Amino acid sequence: MQSSKEKSLDDLKLRLAVYDRPSSLRKDGRRVFVHPADVSGRFTRLRHILFYILIAIWAVLPWIHVGGRPAVFLDVPRRRFFFFGYSFDATSFWLVWFVLTGVLFGLVFMTAILGRAWCGYACPQTVFLEGVYRKIERWVEGNRNERIALDQAPMSWDKLWRRLVKHFLYILVSLFISHMFVAYFVSMPSLLEMMTRPPWEHPYAFAWCFGVGAILYGNFAWFREQLCLVICPYGRLQSILLDDDSLVVGYDEKRGEPRKKGKPKEGEVRGDCIDCGRCVAVCPTGIDIRNGLQVDCIACAQCIDACDEVMKKIGKQPGLVRYDSLRGLRGEVRRFFRPRIAFYVLIGILLYGSGFALCLSQPRVEARIVRLRGLPFFVEGNTVRNAFEVHLINDSDWKRTFRIHAAVNGGEGSVRIGDEETAVKLVELDGWKDGRVTVVVRTPLEKERAGKELKVKVEADGDQKILSAPLLGPNN
Repeated sequence: MQSSKEKSLDDLKLRLAVYDRPSSLRKDGRRVFVHPADVSGRFTRLRHILFYILIAIWAVLPWIHVGGRPAVFLDVPRRRFFFFGYSFDATSFWLVWFVLTGVLFGLVFMTAILGRAWCGYACPQTVFLEGVYRKIERWVEGNRNERIALDQAPMSWDKLWRRLVKHFLYILVSLFISHMFVAYFVSMPSLLEMMTRPPWEHPYAFAWCFGVGAILYGNFAWFREQLCLVICPYGRLQSILLDDDSLVVGYDEKRGEPRKKGKPKEGEVRGDCIDCGRCVAVCPTGIDIRNGLQVDCIACAQCIDACDEVMKKIGKQPGLVRYDSLRGLRGEVRRFFRPRIAFYVLIGILLYGSGFALCLSQPRVEARIVRLRGLPFFVEGNTVRNAFEVHLINDSDWKRTFRIHAAVNGGEGSVRIGDEETAVKLVELDGWKDGRVTVVVRTPLEKERAGKELKVKVEADGDQKILSAPLLGPNN
């Protein structure tokens, strides 16, 4: 039996071993600049295909027009937003809550099933870093060993020109990305026109382009994986988002241990891992996946491709490092449908269902009714006059015709809309314009006025909205 002192010593050694694992940070907090080695394989090819598809979609969208407007255009100064032919204004800002909560919930649900697939395959940080900036670095400075040697070498002409070319290309790419980012807020035609004019004619767009470009350059040229480890909260939340059945990148310890280098001796008991360090060399965050699931892991699967390549060379079965659940890595059967997933499905149905229902139930006619300023009513002989104003808003990008029908509900009375003694009036409004129409109601002077109200029905493009306002008088 171990004494309590011996157990404490073993626990301390275990903690120190975990603390001393490969990482992008040293024990004293200083950073180790990560130079991942090149790797090829099925997951790496899939990731890069997705990278280029996502980059292409992002770069092409500002050029595509739907209904005479960019496919995605966030016109913040005018508070108008366009998404694939649909237009919204500031009054539709409540939809943002459903969009944000829907995205966050989708990320949580996806993490419970696929682990950190978002980080490794679709996160903009990964897409641009691995798909663009590290490609430039490899093209200018060479492979991993050459880049490490260049870092450690004293300054020379060869090192100077390579660094200058690399950072010049970084700046160009960062400015291109920042300009494309700004295009989503000013539209591509406006951006191209701004680029032909002096900066002082459009100082805000100029400042945004170069401010975003500077942030991108600093991030992708220097900060890199530290954004995932230090700033992004998603990796820190994986301890509560993942469970034993979530898909993770893991090392099969039962099969791989004990790990040893070199050729096996006769009768020697050893695992399939030859401790070549290839999985560490290709990791973009510099960790050793054999130490278990870690916050630093972004599930990029580069270690899987690297290990499979080594296993094939030594005649072993691939899959020593693989996509699996923690339960599967222990040799147990992974469960796909479990209480957590059932709960997420229920919450998803309620969240997305209520969001779609609210969107569909909202009338596409925007109108309001208010009482005109001044006295709430006027007595004219044997009649009482109530005056209102109907505010019509065309929140679309095209001309619309509004049909206004007004009537007294709960009693007798006459209605005048505008300058005409009529209960029905047509009003045309251009896109993103509003109009105001006066409605005057005259009712007999009676003692009992409870329940009387003005009903206004506003129709446009097959949709309608019912407005109501109480009629006031001296006896109510």
